[in-house]
Amino acid sequence: MSTLPKALEALIEALGNLPGVGPRSAERYAYFLLKSDQYKSSKLAAALEKLHTGVKQCPKTYALIDADLDVSELYSDPQRDKTVVALVAEPFDIIALEKTSLYRGTYHVLGGLISPIDGIGPEQLHIPELKKRIKEDEVKEIILATNASVEGETTALYIQQELANFDITITRLARGLPIGVDLEYADQITLGHALEGRQNF
Repeated sequence: MSTLPKALEALIEALGNLPGVGPRSAERYAYFLLKSDQYKSSKLAAALEKLHTGVKQCPKTYALIDADLDVSELYSDPQRDKTVVALVAEPFDIIALEKTSLYRGTYHVLGGLISPIDGIGPEQLHIPELKKRIKEDEVKEIILATNASVEGETTALYIQQELANFDITITRLARGLPIGVDLEYADQITLGHALEGRQNF
């Protein structure tokens, strides 16, 4: 026999499915929501309800955008330089680079990094779409803004090989970034210096 109401148990189980949330954390979050003003729970429920219908991938950059947009505003903005493309692993890496206020190019989200142990190979990444963009937008520079990790370096090397026949400059963020630190967790000053001091790859 359960010692908790079914509705509370269901919420604990749902929260426990989130990455990094253990059973005790799930219980604390659920109890917090139960004790809080019902408005907070309703607001959270409404946000979750709209999550999948209100968000989509940009068909050009693969960044996350509002469902009513055709393409990312960071791509359609006439002030952005379409001939410079920062290659990032995940959509949230864009936020980290944008916070530096130093980058005026566009982005291309790979959708992950090459990691055989996780079953991610080159065929799962948006590399063919990148090649298409290079031709369509007459791209001059690709900035490899992948994490300074084994997977990030492996992916960067693979892309360099794949783009060897293109007449473009391939640069890498300067090594102001500590090894093993994910891009989205790097501080703005370090990331800004890495962006300004990018080097030929």
